[in-house]
Amino acid sequence: MFLPQPPPGGAPREPVPFAFLAEADRFRSNVTPPPRQRASFGEIAGRWLLGLTIVAGLAGSLVIGMPAMSTPSSTPAQQSQASQGH
Repeated sequence: MFLPQPPPGGAPREPVPFAFLAEADRFRSNVTPPPRQRASFGEIAGRWLLGLTIVAGLAGSLVIGMPAMSTPSSTPAQQSQASQGH
């Protein structure tokens, strides 16, 4: 008994009422989009200012946070009076 085989590359395509939707994956447009407009000087300056502000904020948080994360190694450890038995 002969069974129909699916075409190579996937399931067989059945006719659909909207054939253009079924063929949309193969559609290629020959229309190129219009070229992008160049950013104005103000837009470029604003992007640079935003970037510098973010970098300066990160650097500042590191500078301010580093002393809080470091442990004092030069000072001797102080013991409370409760640990001395007073």
